[in-house]
Amino acid sequence: MDICEKIAYIKGLADGLELDTNSKEGKIIAAIVDLLGDITEEICDIEDACDDMSEQIDAVDEDLASLEDVVYGDDDCDCDCCEDDCDCCDDDDLYEVECPSCNDIIYLDMEMLEQESIDCPNCGTHLEFDFDCDCDCDDDCDCDCCGEDAE
Repeated sequence: MDICEKIAYIKGLADGLELDTNSKEGKIIAAIVDLLGDITEEICDIEDACDDMSEQIDAVDEDLASLEDVVYGDDDCDCDCCEDDCDCCDDDDLYEVECPSCNDIIYLDMEMLEQESIDCPNCGTHLEFDFDCDCDCDDDCDCDCCGEDAE
């Protein structure tokens, strides 16, 4: 029996007793039963709101999981040139370059290396570089780092 059913049962008992609502005791019992009814309604409203929020949180959690899949993707290699755990297709690798002008360390990813030049974010000096692929793939590799060399 839930709280709503319990208060309905208590109200039924109070009505069955046919209390004299003009007496002091009858007034107190009637007021207590009414108060319990009001409290029960508030609790039921809160429970309903919690159920709604729980459904919304579950929906947001599912959407967030989908978004994480899109943003972070899976860890499997998508190229056909090598094993799933190859290093040649790992776009998360960062390379350190020291600016000769200001000696600031700049971290570059594969996309930045493919541009072959950048301006130092610290001093603005134009830096050019030639990146040779260091993967162990064969010549038919189609990876980001050496796919252009294979064609």
